[in-house]
Amino acid sequence: MRVLGIDYGQARVGIAITDELKITAQGLKTINHNGNDKILLAKLDEIIKEYDIDTIVIGMPLHMNGDKSKRAEITEKFVHKLKCKYNKMKIVTQDERLTTVQAHRTMNDLDINKKRKKELVDTISAVYILETYINKI
Repeated sequence: MRVLGIDYGQARVGIAITDELKITAQGLKTINHNGNDKILLAKLDEIIKEYDIDTIVIGMPLHMNGDKSKRAEITEKFVHKLKCKYNKMKIVTQDERLTTVQAHRTMNDLDINKKRKKELVDTISAVYILETYINKI
């Protein structure tokens, strides 16, 4: 069984998964859904089946002071959809403050070009969200 990490965004969603021992997190892909959660949920179905997922961790975008952002309210609605669809699975949120900043720093350190950064930023952010979670369990 593995844990799935999600960096949920308006147009793109970063996906990361753990190894089977739940020790490390690896970026899997970025899903372009253009605001259509049905497309995203269909892709998640495939991933959950293929990788034997038992827990979903979704990043919660909070303001730096810890208050909920407008984006957090949208994310909470998506979390509700996940809980309804995958009602037997553990679904948790994880503070995602500064994960995008960390992702950009990582890509800058690796000297990744600008076009490639746009493709990778959400997946790398999902890795940081998932790493934060697995370091707590």
